Amino acid sequence: MSLVGYNFGKILKSSRIFKGLTEAQLAAGICSEEDIIQFEQEEKYPTIDQLYKMASRLEVELNHFFDIASTDTYNYAIAVTELIKKYKRERDYAAINEIIQKEQDNPLFKHTSFNQFLIWHEGICTYYLEEDKQKSITLLEQALAMTHKEQALMTEREIEILTSMAIIEKDSGDLDTAVNLFRNALNQLTELPQVQDSSIWLRILYGLAQALSKQEKYEESLIYCSKGIDNCIYEENMYLFGELYYQTGMNFIKLGKENKGKEYLEKAIMIFKLQQNDKFASLVSTEMEKLLKYC
Repeated sequence: MSLVGYNFGKILKSSRIFKGLTEAQLAAGICSEEDIIQFEQEEKYPTIDQLYKMASRLEVELNHFFDIASTDTYNYAIAVTELIKKYKRERDYAAINEIIQKEQDNPLFKHTSFNQFLIWHEGICTYYLEEDKQKSITLLEQALAMTHKEQALMTEREIEILTSMAIIEKDSGDLDTAVNLFRNALNQLTELPQVQDSSIWLRILYGLAQALSKQEKYEESLIYCSKGIDNCIYEENMYLFGELYYQTGMNFIKLGKENKGKEYLEKAIMIFKLQQNDKFASLVSTEMEKLLKYC
């Protein structure tokens, strides 16, 4: 059984990350950590016995590595998921929904990882396009249940789905539920041995800061804004950087510290302009004028 030509390394790595395992954790009792690194880089290939044991640990069938592992099909699926992520950052839920409708009957997206991804984002679109919170949460719970076992620690993907639930609860006004979900997601994330996508920290911290601010817990909100800003700087990640400065400025103004609030809002405008996000820069400028007009 040859794995050459099946894009095996990428499939193995994505499956390992999906399960939230490090190279060492996947290798334990099967091979060395260096072997896993070489398998993922396709510098060498596992024996059938090693492959079977890795499939068992990853909780996939052996044919998982072959059914979706041809270069063309795998790269197509990855391209689709990356496009959905791009539209999500842009909050273009109509574009995401269009992709989901097109791909949901595609046999490639019947595999657990890709199917879960589609159901997860269908749940997000359901809320923002149809304003049907109950259906949205049901879909997100369905996506989570596809892989999560009760009492088990969550994988990074599962924490992201939980975070989506928290964001929807926040946006729908159920702040107590939102705060509890955000705190759960944050606690789960700290349990992971490593986090592949540092942006998840920022989504949770920013969402939690927003929810607390809406509860008028401005001092506590500032704590999470500060953690988010520090994370952006440490990871050299501009994702939500402007939004975190904006939320910080709003909190200070609500606390009666107008000068400090204005300072953070001006930094938020500068960041949005550097990101060529003129829409957000203009919105913050307008909001700042309104808030400070009566101070």
